[in-house]
Amino acid sequence: MPGMSNALYIEKEPPSAGACAELSEYDTLTQRLLAARNIKTLQEAELFFDRNYEEGLHDPFLLPDMDTAVSRILQAIKEGEKIAIFSDYDCDGIPGGALLHDFFKMIGYTNFYNYIPHRHYEGYGMSTDSIDTILREGARLMITVDCGITNLDEVAYAEGLGISVIVTDHHEPKEILPNAHAVINPKRKDSIYPFTGLCGTGVAFKLICGLLERGGFSITKGQEKWLLDLVGIATIADMVPLIDENRIFAHYGLLVLRKGKRLGLSHLFRIMKIPLATVTEDDIGFMVAPRINAASRMGNPHDAFQLLIASEEADAGAHAHTLDRINNERKGVVAAMVKEAKHMLSLRSGMGSVIVVGDPSWRPSLVGLVANTLSEEYARPVFVWGRDGNGILKGSCRSGGTSSVVTIMEKAAHAFIEFGGHHMSGGFSVKEEYIHTLSSELESARAELSLQGSEDVRSELYEVDAILSLDEVTRSLAKTLDRFAPYGEGNTKPLFVFPCVTPSRVEIFGKQKAHTKILFKTNKGMITAIGFFSLPHEYAVPLQEEKPFDLIAHVEESFFMGRSELRLRIVAALPVSSPQK
Repeated sequence: MPGMSNALYIEKEPPSAGACAELSEYDTLTQRLLAARNIKTLQEAELFFDRNYEEGLHDPFLLPDMDTAVSRILQAIKEGEKIAIFSDYDCDGIPGGALLHDFFKMIGYTNFYNYIPHRHYEGYGMSTDSIDTILREGARLMITVDCGITNLDEVAYAEGLGISVIVTDHHEPKEILPNAHAVINPKRKDSIYPFTGLCGTGVAFKLICGLLERGGFSITKGQEKWLLDLVGIATIADMVPLIDENRIFAHYGLLVLRKGKRLGLSHLFRIMKIPLATVTEDDIGFMVAPRINAASRMGNPHDAFQLLIASEEADAGAHAHTLDRINNERKGVVAAMVKEAKHMLSLRSGMGSVIVVGDPSWRPSLVGLVANTLSEEYARPVFVWGRDGNGILKGSCRSGGTSSVVTIMEKAAHAFIEFGGHHMSGGFSVKEEYIHTLSSELESARAELSLQGSEDVRSELYEVDAILSLDEVTRSLAKTLDRFAPYGEGNTKPLFVFPCVTPSRVEIFGKQKAHTKILFKTNKGMITAIGFFSLPHEYAVPLQEEKPFDLIAHVEESFFMGRSELRLRIVAALPVSSPQK
């Protein structure tokens, strides 16, 4: 549900007097937003706002094994060895594979090929079958992107066959690292790299930076910046913290993307009716990433890869239409699965504190989307499973904001073949003998956690950055907010409360009549608030004309039909009240 009946809001702590003195050249709101990001000094603020590419990136050779990896790749290039680029099938791995593809093309090296495993039949990461294929192709060097750090047996198998493996990854390493030729990962315990938050494509880009520094290639200095659109897409889509280097990657990635040099993406934006010149991080997260991910969820990840590397208009247009069609098919299949899941739940005598639902015919690649929908609607942990192409029962889970799904799974570990994730979401595979009792196992686990007082329960307070009036939504405010962009994990979009606002008009819009629009009168005219995929009666306070409520919203600039408009993005509608302190 878009709102919660007992939800209130609380203002974030204002900056201290000392911080105010240090940051006195900024206006009050800027000071508050900086304080919320733990930026306390003028130097820290200048670094945050600067987003300088040349000065803001760290030395790639601070990453572990970078020197070894660069030397091995340069040797392969010198000797004309065939190189295999092995990347994951999601919106981090696919752009990363395209990144290395474009880099090798840029330096004039053509003896390489890209390998992306099939999600449904091969699963995540390396396999002995994929390594056998790479060996048959004649490759003697394999570079992984966004995977490989936990593939100890597979890396050993490849190395045993005479294939040098360079792992580039950003996932958490195990206690023992793969016995690869090189393992580049900023999360290694022995790493001295100053930033651990890179995505997989970000790590691959650092490898490119190292190769450019040592390779002596005859390309113009700075030409690698044209690859930053791929780095930016992956950084935004993979929801890594948008701080430090990632802030630079996201910022410059959007700038490059808006230039329209990548033909496939330009066609895709036209199909989606998004003006290329004003593409934002939200467009990447909500429109581009789902279409790239849809390729592997519904079929072949190479469809997305070909979109990203397309160099001919006809190919670019064809791949863009393919991805858009696949994404629409994905929406239809997921909607049918959600409907079927709700029907299953309706036949049960009670809902329970944990929902477990599944069907052997469901694709594990889609069940996470179903779990997300159900957890939002029923506000409790949801586990949804299906059967993969190898006959294994696999699933995804979402917390519903009430409990840590990983903590619950740890309490019922005996029921799983494997599991992992974090507080809000995770993945698992289930032992056949436990699939019919999984619901009771997880119910018992959650009950035990509740008795122990160790449930990770979400606060029901909305933390707002400031209290504003509708008249304060101005171009000056938009300019201030733009300085903090791009937004994402670790740099969340500022949230405001507009107390006691009264709609002049409430409308439902969209082809499916699934969205809400509110119009407010201000001293300067009219201002619009939009709530996507939510209807007026679904909020904690039903939205009605001339009925006041407290509006929790983001301020954003919308571009539609070439026209810029400042508007509000509705997060919640609450009873008129005072903030909690």
